[in-house]
Amino acid sequence: MFLSYRSYQKELLDEDHIPFEDIKQNMKELNFINTWLGGHAITIAGLKNILSAEENKNKAYHICEIGCGGGDNLIAIDKWAKNNGFAIVLTGIDKKKACIDFAKEKISDPKYQWICSSYETADFGTNKPDIIFSSLFCHHFSNDELVYMMQWMHNNSKKGFFINDLHRHFLAFFSIKGLTRLFSKSYLVRHDAPLSVARGFTKKDWQHIMQQSCVKQYSIKWKWAFRWLIIAK
Repeated sequence: MFLSYRSYQKELLDEDHIPFEDIKQNMKELNFINTWLGGHAITIAGLKNILSAEENKNKAYHICEIGCGGGDNLIAIDKWAKNNGFAIVLTGIDKKKACIDFAKEKISDPKYQWICSSYETADFGTNKPDIIFSSLFCHHFSNDELVYMMQWMHNNSKKGFFINDLHRHFLAFFSIKGLTRLFSKSYLVRHDAPLSVARGFTKKDWQHIMQQSCVKQYSIKWKWAFRWLIIAK
């Protein structure tokens, strides 16, 4: 049955040697989608859940995003922190040099650190992040790879981690397919957006992944528009 199982068809964005200008257009449109379909709001909800009990706003919390793309999620977190009195430092990790170059092109603030690397080879030394998160990143990986990722995030975050990713659902698939055909100027977005949904997750998928990873304390919450927010403390 259609969408009963995760697709493992590769997205165009997973290919090497994509022109920089095409990457930039893709990142701009993804930021627009995240802004208007609630993606950034879900990321902020995950962050607030982990920091909600904190009273020490004088401490600079280290927040790290793996698969950071152009850094727009970190920018949204930075704005939230400024508005709510939190001191933060931010690390963005992405293995695509074009994404890191695009992030650096937009942001020169010294509170941001950019690392061009696969997440699992990033070396934090003694400065492990308080919180690690990903947004629209996990669907690029197989379930077995995600089990390792959950363990890595758990072992490398001091306070916890959270994930913002896609719900595999036929309404989400056909809606984003239609919207991107009508409005997107990026061939990457038009091709990859519906495929990303097909590579997305059901709640049972996430329950299986978390059980396999042996992460005990976690929650799985459905969020509009067709997203999952997974939080582990």
